[in-house]
Amino acid sequence: MKVLYHKEEVEIIEGVKVTVEGSKVHVEGPKGVLEKDFGFAPVNIRLEGDKVVVETFMARKKEYAVVRTIAAHIKNMMLGVKYGFRYYLKIVYAHFPMSIKVEGNKVVIENFLGGRDKRIAKIVGKDTKVMVKGDDVIVEGIDVIAVGQTAANISNAARLRGKEKKCPHGRGGGPGVLDGIYPYKREIIGVSVKEL
Repeated sequence: MKVLYHKEEVEIIEGVKVTVEGSKVHVEGPKGVLEKDFGFAPVNIRLEGDKVVVETFMARKKEYAVVRTIAAHIKNMMLGVKYGFRYYLKIVYAHFPMSIKVEGNKVVIENFLGGRDKRIAKIVGKDTKVMVKGDDVIVEGIDVIAVGQTAANISNAARLRGKEKKCPHGRGGGPGVLDGIYPYKREIIGVSVKEL
C-alpha cells in the first residue's frame, strides 16, 4: 500500500543557518559547520519560512519511514552546530590498571587485562575530541554520528576476545571479567532535557 503524501517539519533553531541544495543540507552555527547529502532517499527537502520540510509522494511504508529519520538527522545537525554532543565512558578494571591516551586521530589502550598488546580505537570525524579524565573518557563533537561511533569504537576496543573470554575469574556462575570501557551517559552540551 502506498501513502500519497507524508511530511515532517523541523523548526530551525535560533542562531543556526540552514541552506538546502537539492538533497544536500548545509547547517552552520556557533560551534561549526555540518553538511550531509540525503540523496539515497526518495524525499524532497525544502525550506519553508523558519522550518525545514522533508516530504515524500506516493511512497511505500519503508520509503515514508525514511522521512522521519532524515528529519531527526537534520534536527541533530542543528543541535550539534549550536550546542554540541558529549558522551561519557567509564574505565573499569579489577587488577590491571589500563592506560588510555589520545594520539592524533586514535585512542590507544594499553595494559588491558595485563596484556602487552596495544588496542587502538579510531576517532571518527575531524571535529571529534576525546579527553581522558581520571576513570572517565569524554567524547565531544558537533556530529552526533561521529561522536557516537567514536564512543562505540573505544568501548569495542576494550572488549574480551578469544581466550580472554575463557578467563577463570567468574567461578561458580559469577559475572566473570568486568574489565572494559563502558558508555554510561550522553548529553547535549549545556542543555537540559526540559529545554528541548
